[in-house]
Amino acid sequence: GHWRQTLSQRAIERGSLSISVKDNKACWLAATDLQKEVYHHLAVYVPRILCLGPSGGSGSSNREEEREELACQLLLLAPLEWLLLGEDPTSGLAQLQEKNQPSPLCGHVFKVGEPTYSCRECAADPTCVLCMQCFLGSVHKDHRYRMTTSAGGGFCDCGDCEAWKKGPYCQKHTPGDGSRDTEEDPVSQLPADQVARAHSIFFIILKYAVDLLTWEREELLPPGLEPLDKADTYYCMLFNDEVHTYEQVIYTLQKAVNCSQKEAVSFATTVDREGRKSVRYGDFQFCEQAKSVIVRNTSRQSKPLRVEVMHSSVVAHQCFALKTLGWLGQIIQYSDGLRRILCQVGLQQGPEGENSSLVDRLMLNDSKMWKGARNIYHQLLMNSLLMDQEYKKIFAIQFAKSYEKLQSDYVTDDHDREFSITDLSVQIFTVPSLARMLMVEQDLMSTIIRTFVDHVRHRDLQGRFQFDRYTAQQAFKFGRVQSLIGDLKYVLISHPSEWTCQLRVKFLEGLDAFLDLLKCMQGMDPVVRQVGQHIEMEPEWEAAFTLQMKLTPIISMIQEWCCTDEHVLIEAYKKCLSTLSQCQGGLPDGEQPISLSLAGHCVETFRYQVSQDKVSIHLPVCRLLAGLHILLSRTEVASRVPEQLPLGELSPPILIELPLRCLVLCAQVHAGMWRRNGFSLINQIYYYHNVKCRVEMFDKDINMLQVGASMMDPNHFLMIVLSRFELFHIFTSADVRKRYREANKDVVQQNNTLIEEMLHLIIMVIGERYISGVGQVAPFDEVRREIIHQLSIRPMAHSELVKALPENGNKETGLERVIDTVALQVKPGVTGRGLYELRPEWNKHFNLYFHHYSRADQSKAEEAQRKLRRRNGEDTALPPPLPPPLAPLFASLVNLLQCDVLLAIKGAVLQWAVEPSGGGWTESMLQRVLHLVGMALLEEQQQLENSSGDDDIMFNYTSKITRPGESPSPSGSILALLETLQNAPHLEVHKDLITWILKMVTNIKTMRERTSSTSSITMSPGAGQEESSRDKDKAERKRKAEMARLRREKIMAQMSEMQKHFINENKELFQQSLEELEASTSGIAQTRAGGADSRQLVTCILCQEEQEVRASGRAMVLASFVQRSTVLSKNRRRSLPNPERYDPLFQHPDLSLGIHTASCGHIMHATCWQRYFEAVQVKEQRRQQRLRGPTSYNVEKGEFLCPLCECLSNTVIPLLPRTPLNHPSLEAWINRTNQQIATLNSTYRKQSDGQSSVSQPMLHFRRSPFSSSLSEMITAFSLSTYKVALKLNPNDTDPRVPVMSWSTCAYTIQSIERLLMDEDKPLFGSLPCRQDDCLRSLTRFSSACWTTTPLKTTHTHFIRLFTALVSDPQDENTPCLLSIDMFHLLVSVTPHGPLLDQSGKSGVDSAHLHLLHLVIVAHLVQILLTSITEEVCMDQDHERSEEEEEFTCQLYSTLRNHLVLPEVTSGWQLWRAVKAAILPFLRAAALFFHYLNSTAPPAELLVAGPGQWEALCSYLSLPSNLLQVYSSQRVRQTLLGGGVIVRFPRESNRLIELPEDYSVLINQASSFTCPRSGGDKSRAPTLCLVCGAILCSQSYCCQTEVDGEDVGACTAHTFTCGAGLGLFLRVRESQVLFVAGKSKGCFYPPPYLDDYGETDQGLKRGNPLHLCHERYRKIERLWRQHGVAEVIGHAQEANQTLVTIDWQHL
Repeated sequence: GHWRQTLSQRAIERGSLSISVKDNKACWLAATDLQKEVYHHLAVYVPRILCLGPSGGSGSSNREEEREELACQLLLLAPLEWLLLGEDPTSGLAQLQEKNQPSPLCGHVFKVGEPTYSCRECAADPTCVLCMQCFLGSVHKDHRYRMTTSAGGGFCDCGDCEAWKKGPYCQKHTPGDGSRDTEEDPVSQLPADQVARAHSIFFIILKYAVDLLTWEREELLPPGLEPLDKADTYYCMLFNDEVHTYEQVIYTLQKAVNCSQKEAVSFATTVDREGRKSVRYGDFQFCEQAKSVIVRNTSRQSKPLRVEVMHSSVVAHQCFALKTLGWLGQIIQYSDGLRRILCQVGLQQGPEGENSSLVDRLMLNDSKMWKGARNIYHQLLMNSLLMDQEYKKIFAIQFAKSYEKLQSDYVTDDHDREFSITDLSVQIFTVPSLARMLMVEQDLMSTIIRTFVDHVRHRDLQGRFQFDRYTAQQAFKFGRVQSLIGDLKYVLISHPSEWTCQLRVKFLEGLDAFLDLLKCMQGMDPVVRQVGQHIEMEPEWEAAFTLQMKLTPIISMIQEWCCTDEHVLIEAYKKCLSTLSQCQGGLPDGEQPISLSLAGHCVETFRYQVSQDKVSIHLPVCRLLAGLHILLSRTEVASRVPEQLPLGELSPPILIELPLRCLVLCAQVHAGMWRRNGFSLINQIYYYHNVKCRVEMFDKDINMLQVGASMMDPNHFLMIVLSRFELFHIFTSADVRKRYREANKDVVQQNNTLIEEMLHLIIMVIGERYISGVGQVAPFDEVRREIIHQLSIRPMAHSELVKALPENGNKETGLERVIDTVALQVKPGVTGRGLYELRPEWNKHFNLYFHHYSRADQSKAEEAQRKLRRRNGEDTALPPPLPPPLAPLFASLVNLLQCDVLLAIKGAVLQWAVEPSGGGWTESMLQRVLHLVGMALLEEQQQLENSSGDDDIMFNYTSKITRPGESPSPSGSILALLETLQNAPHLEVHKDLITWILKMVTNIKTMRERTSSTSSITMSPGAGQEESSRDKDKAERKRKAEMARLRREKIMAQMSEMQKHFINENKELFQQSLEELEASTSGIAQTRAGGADSRQLVTCILCQEEQEVRASGRAMVLASFVQRSTVLSKNRRRSLPNPERYDPLFQHPDLSLGIHTASCGHIMHATCWQRYFEAVQVKEQRRQQRLRGPTSYNVEKGEFLCPLCECLSNTVIPLLPRTPLNHPSLEAWINRTNQQIATLNSTYRKQSDGQSSVSQPMLHFRRSPFSSSLSEMITAFSLSTYKVALKLNPNDTDPRVPVMSWSTCAYTIQSIERLLMDEDKPLFGSLPCRQDDCLRSLTRFSSACWTTTPLKTTHTHFIRLFTALVSDPQDENTPCLLSIDMFHLLVSVTPHGPLLDQSGKSGVDSAHLHLLHLVIVAHLVQILLTSITEEVCMDQDHERSEEEEEFTCQLYSTLRNHLVLPEVTSGWQLWRAVKAAILPFLRAAALFFHYLNSTAPPAELLVAGPGQWEALCSYLSLPSNLLQVYSSQRVRQTLLGGGVIVRFPRESNRLIELPEDYSVLINQASSFTCPRSGGDKSRAPTLCLVCGAILCSQSYCCQTEVDGEDVGACTAHTFTCGAGLGLFLRVRESQVLFVAGKSKGCFYPPPYLDDYGETDQGLKRGNPLHLCHERYRKIERLWRQHGVAEVIGHAQEANQTLVTIDWQHL
């Protein structure tokens, strides 16, 4: 009664209320204390309207919801609207909207999964996005844009000038002439009394909402809202957290409130979506009990779920508070004036002073609210404060003031970032003007950094971060703290164009804080080399690198900021330098000094060994200094105002010390000296070089060495390097070779690697000049060089190149500007992807020692380049490329090349190479030395070319290399050594490079002579000699190539001779493969002259024995796969038949469910196959016991993989021989058959009447002509087809068994005929072997399967089939002619031809022919009944005969006598329609009889094209004017029944049309809401490619039950749409999904490609995608060939992880 009573009460109230709204308004207007009045009204009505029952305000039935909505609107919101507007709301709001001049901001808030667009050319930063409408109306749609799907939140930045470099407005939001001045206050547009009312109402409502959402008492309400009568009704509220899984919550709820699983799932999804849900309604005790169960159950694993017992009136008011916030958001959309008033009310300081405004209260309580409440008020803030330019600033200041508090709340809160108020930072900090303002006024940059440093508390004694032994809780917290770095990135993302004094000061303060952060990282996670035993615990290294990766873009941005202002740069440099000297305070003191001397030079350093002492890979302070030093050079500050720089204080040896240790560590790890330190070190080294970190790690270390080397004596630099590499002794001791012989092999190898690495380092320090500031290059050149070297390894796809290049803060790599100048794009085929190839003219820029090559890359690139040069007939030398000139500050780097120490090192290596007896030498060492020599020669040549006279050339390398060596072991000069090596036999590979070097030396000598004699340049004889020597070289090469060719030809001849010999010896082996070849080419392998039986020999793939296919022999079988199919279906709405009662004898012509058989064409003995399958079964049982992962095939369903090709199969087809044939005439035949049927009928009737006197019927039946093993296989195949088709357990006695076999034969032939037709292939001869074999076996099988069924069944079937053709007046249950598929009928009735014949004549089988004629007539009638002949074709056939028309009209009029049919004028037109309609049937029949009787097809059918009609008719022995068939037989027609009329010819089914542009699909999917959970956005919308339905995949809400198992929406859909097989496109992931049954599935590349010819699975790159028709056709062909199941099988075999996915939940 309680319900009914409140409802009736409500009705009375509503009646009175429609009058009272106005009175209400009047009394409220008069009221002195409006708040009290409104509160009183709410206190009375809210608890009466909302939350009156178990549903608790959400998830209740739709009618309930509508009732609540309506009551809220009428009783609660309408009075407020009246009061606000002072008139009827509908007209008032319309008026407001009319007067309002909207701001140009779009402000559309994104839903989950909606497409967003950002322009890569014009966006200020990657967070600037447009919604689809604005994007399509903007200039950016022709630019390079990226498309992503939104995670929800965020809004469209259209109309915001700061967000776009150009084109900020779309057509819709372009400000017109009439639009208001932005400075003018919109409130002034409204009448004053309305402004006052709005102020008071907004304040009351907003305060009400804020009070309730931040309310923490479960029992009481805020003063003024207490209900009049307090009932004992409570809700048990369950709150969301991000700790517990769905499964835990569902299980707990089932226990706590005894609900079904379905209800628990719906509870859990609502909690996840809205943040809370009431799970029980009742008195206090009842709810408490549920609470205690839930808490007890979930507190075991982690903290318990949060559950509160709340009074129903509190819940009601909270629900209404959310409604009012939504209402406020709607009202302010009507007028900018009202929006500003709401902003004023929200940000007005309360009486408590600081942080007391309503908005502040909301923000500071953010982490205490539930998800739904947060979402709604964040939405309101976006709609109001962020849309009003004035108040956005005020709000930003408040946000920055509370920043630390908000972030601390967020770190302890467990909801994701997108549900936290801190997520609004992306809306505020990315606006450059706001960010600068906050930086100056609120110290934003320092605040963010200090907050971050405070939260990361773990330090070691030196104050460095220490992430060791991180607990899960701390790791989680660290993950959350990283969002602060994101905020910092937003603040710094666009650097200022002009600086103010305050900005300088604040930025440098921020930089101080940042240097403090870097100081905590300098030297963290130090490592010490393990000697003796392996490290026990892998140390934690990931946290430090995560931090490094997050900071990388920020370090780069800070350098960009510094670069734009000279003063800032100089100050930053000083600060960084002093920080570094603080960090390095303790370096040289503790160690003892030593002095080194080599090659006549001496240097002081100290003893330190990387292989014994602590070393760390994290040196951010050093690296920042290196970056700033390069900027000094780039901006030329160093050369302009050197006096302001502390360059004198720099001590180069100290600068290079730490980076050098780091590089030595890498070298030693390569040399295998740190093996015992485990994987953590290897990973650190990997990331150090990885593209994500290298810009601020490895690259900067090389730069720092360049800085040091440019400021030191080169000899001293090299000696320190040698000492740190621990190689000094090798180059100083005289008898180095002797020492080597004694040392152990490991040490020798290690030292060799270290020497190689050291030489490589020297090459990099001298040669890496492609950074603007080190060399004289632009950023453009730097990117171009990266690309050239990536493409030198191999051609690469666009995405690979993007991954190989470092991104800047805007996620841009600069690739697009460069790529087309250096590379050519190669378009992809139907598979694979588009690639870029290097243009040949850039090959000369290849540098083998490019510093970003890993070792693997280097060897691949070397191989590829040498191959290329051989192919072009050039020498294989890979000399160093011409280097760009150095910047002035680094000019002295060149001197490294000609310093004495380096010459001594080279001399030593070359000396070892000349006498290669010991092991202390490797080829790659020599190669590096040659490279260095080459670099020096190029430098000298460039200096000569650019110089004016002889005096200013500082660099004379050539003279130095001609002096004899002064190294301890006296040796010849370097040049002499090179000449010796040029002809050394063991250095064939390097010969070309040495030749190149010697040529360079002669060239330079001649240049020097020339410059010294005259300044003018003349052609020197040296060049001529060089030419002649090159010609000799060429001739020599040619001769070698010719010899090689002759040798190859000789070998080939020998090979083919051996091959022939082998074939002759093993004839039998090849016989079969040759036959197969013929079969696949000519289509007639089995016919011999005179149509006599051919012998068919086949080989078993398991035992390799050969066997002839004979009726009496051992059975041979083909592995095959039977599946249900709807590919040809014309009616997808028909539900699947109930297998128990379904009668499949007559197939409906809409083919709504067929059974398709395919085979891989591999033949086995039946016995071999049975043994194999039993083994598979045993293996499966063992696997289950061992709890291994599942397999890709399901043994219980009889599935196995073909033993040869691993193709998925579930049965085998027996191979049968042909059967002989015979023929009487049609009339006689029909009469006789009718008699036979009558006799049979009477016989069976008598039998059933119980007269046992019946002898065998008068027909002499032949007994089964097949051996027992064959019969057994025939039964096996029919049963497995039956099982798949009807999903029943096999049952021998079911009369439907043979019917299923006929049906699968007919369906398979039909689908193959359609495929050939649509691909314009000829009917015969174009099928691959496997299909050919499969069809042959199927047709012969279908005509033989009667041999294993009881006679009675066969007869009853035949009688029913025959009556369908020649109707029997006594038989009532014959189906209507229009609901029988004629080809199925033909296939089913054919086997009974010979069965009922006793005349022993042979020849063409006339029984078959008569049946065919009958079926054709029936089909003609079908066609004429369903034909529509409106469209008159003008191109009339010229050679058409009169009789055709005559017959057609005759037949048609006969039909018209019986039925109501439209009048037809032209017989010709009708005949034409008939011809087109019957063609598919005739083609299918031709295939059927070809395989049944193996008669050779006529030549016309082996090619596609005209002339098919006559050929077909003659092949089937039909008159080419088909209608003559009709004249010999009268057809009676039953009247039409209802049902779908299928028109002939049936159109082939296609997959659905997809849009050209992928974003259209994303948009469709984002507007798709989940059908089950009221209007909620679906998380994984998935499109069915067969019928175009969109489904809500992979979610609990849309699970349904199929065969007693819960399955997801896609799997459920496959059972209605595709008989268990589905092709889907997952729209958000851009993936094609194939599903077969419940347990199988795989992903397939989507048919959408970007402009670079690549798919983008997961939409990670965001390039615009367009439909590739070839790929879509390929998917369609797979589907129509029924190949999807096979693709899934192969995919699952190849990739085991696919097997473990729960496909049924998709």
